[in-house]
Amino acid sequence: MSILGYLQRVGRALMVPVATLPAAAILMGVGYWIDPVGWGGDNALAAFFIKSGSAIIDNMSVLFAIGVAYGMSKDKDGAAALTGFVGFLVLTTLCSPAAVSMIQKIPADQVPAAFGKINNQFVGILVGIISAELYNRFSGVELPKALSFFSGRRLVPILTSFVMIVVAFILMYIWPMIFDGLVTFGEHIQKLGSVGAGVYAFFNRLLIPVGLHHALNSVFWFDVAGINDIPNFLGGAQSIESGKGIVGITGRYQAGFFPIMMFGLPGAALAIYHCARPENKAKVLGIMMAGAFAAFFTGITEPLEFSFMFVAPVLYVIHAILTGISVFIAASMHWIAGFGFSAGLVDMVLSTRNPLATQWYMLIVQGLVFFVIYYVVFRLVITKFNLMTPGRELAVAGSEADGQDVNVSGTKEQDVTGLARQYVAAVGGSDNLTGIDACITRLRLSVKDSSRVNEALAKRLGATGVIRLNKTGVQIIVGFMAEKIADAMKTVGNVPAAAPAAGETAPVAAPVQTAKPQAMPNTTATIATLVAPVTGEVVALDDVPDEAFASKAVGDGVAIKPTAKTVVSPAAGTIVKIFNTNHAFCLETENGAEIVVHMGIDTVALNGQGFSRLVEEGAEVTAGQPVLEMDLDFLNANARSMISPVVCSNIDDFSGLVIKAQGQVIAGQTPLYEIKGK
Repeated sequence: MSILGYLQRVGRALMVPVATLPAAAILMGVGYWIDPVGWGGDNALAAFFIKSGSAIIDNMSVLFAIGVAYGMSKDKDGAAALTGFVGFLVLTTLCSPAAVSMIQKIPADQVPAAFGKINNQFVGILVGIISAELYNRFSGVELPKALSFFSGRRLVPILTSFVMIVVAFILMYIWPMIFDGLVTFGEHIQKLGSVGAGVYAFFNRLLIPVGLHHALNSVFWFDVAGINDIPNFLGGAQSIESGKGIVGITGRYQAGFFPIMMFGLPGAALAIYHCARPENKAKVLGIMMAGAFAAFFTGITEPLEFSFMFVAPVLYVIHAILTGISVFIAASMHWIAGFGFSAGLVDMVLSTRNPLATQWYMLIVQGLVFFVIYYVVFRLVITKFNLMTPGRELAVAGSEADGQDVNVSGTKEQDVTGLARQYVAAVGGSDNLTGIDACITRLRLSVKDSSRVNEALAKRLGATGVIRLNKTGVQIIVGFMAEKIADAMKTVGNVPAAAPAAGETAPVAAPVQTAKPQAMPNTTATIATLVAPVTGEVVALDDVPDEAFASKAVGDGVAIKPTAKTVVSPAAGTIVKIFNTNHAFCLETENGAEIVVHMGIDTVALNGQGFSRLVEEGAEVTAGQPVLEMDLDFLNANARSMISPVVCSNIDDFSGLVIKAQGQVIAGQTPLYEIKGK
């Protein structure tokens, strides 16, 4: 997987905790509005709101650890979230000032200041990623019988604890060097005047994802380098009397943030909303409106920034550059206003009362200009480069981002729980159902008696085929919703068997007739030409050792027995689904053909071993672009068969297909088949 692809995966996982931040920002904003001077010190109700909101904001790092661990886990299980929490506790405790003093045997007052900032977003995200990777790798491990209680998911928090000891040991030595290096860097920046102010602002934003902006802030705001920007500015008259406050210099590292927080980021939020898919705009609107309000009113920008910094890093770099330009302009023009909390409306109003404020109203004019700049630049970049900002993927926060899949082949939301109950009823009720599993397009069910399955009802529910493998094995072809329906079937409780409709009797097991391909007329237009997704030998679909594929119940196409490890996209389009075990994916071409690439037969039983994904769901791919990588030696030794079907699952929407390949094919190069339009 590419670095960008991995960052986008992290970004989608972050949407879970980020969705909580607007609530925190609004609570704090209400508190500051009630008591804009005392910040809760003069009003109990204001203190109530401020403390409620800060309980979330102050614990962002642990929320990120839990959310990323959960969001990046292969099955979105609560054990992964617990693993992230355990890892965060171990790491931050070992790297706390008190622990460092004890472990390194140094006086508490000599512990490097960097350890006071170890509880930050970067550490939370780092712990979440490590925890998720450990969970995905070891959650299926079975220990010897004597230790079987600690097998599987119970093993992962234990392993994570030990891994975090190693990570903490490394951070004990490199974290202070990084922190001190940034402080030294900041001391050099402050000698550059207005240009230095812009450089500082650029790195201030750029370092937020890793939590190291505190090192720079300590230089420019808290007297580390003798600047003391906040106390000098907020001291007002006292600063002037003492000669410390210098108009045009004091506050130069703060004023230019107001146009960005109050206007620029809301402009970006509007652009992200306008670029969202129509079906996702309602969900995106809620997130963006709350984030924009928080940024404008209180200057809290995390809800907006974390919504795009990982899924579209180029936008975040642009944001950092624009912030640097804004701060440079304000410092050069001596438009000065300061803040004690952040550069929002509350602090701007307070700043107007300060004798050191200089032409603060021009920051509003500058902000309006930056609103337009942010909107235009973000919208152009998002659309031109097809960036996966919230709402442009096939799922947004609350769906794919929080671990739920969507029905990409349907046009309306479905009541999955209700649908699952009906499928349980169709297979003879809970009493007849003994096992539930799913592959990428089909339910794989174990039953007591397959003759009790109501095939007609299953097809009325939307199934395209029902295959009775034997007396106790049934597969129902339901499309890309299979995994979601299967998960819901496990939780619906006791469901009775469906009564046959009037004039309908439960069918008995019967052999499936294999449809023969028909020759296509040459005059039919070709709507898509697929290339081989993997190097190997072409196998007729009739010869695939799986009744669902051989009968063409899943779709029409061919199969390939692979001889190389890389699996590529057979056409240009969108990866709408990658099964969580990485053995299969679904591609929607530009003309609406839905292609299923299924590597091997019954490889879902390998629980992901032997496969790794190179792209993520929602990615736009080109023909020949790598999607999966296989450990072919392992798979040939452990899979029932590595014959791999490549089928068009919605072939009924077209007039048919023409097979173009036979014998040996090369991934991404050899034409495989053409899909003909009606």
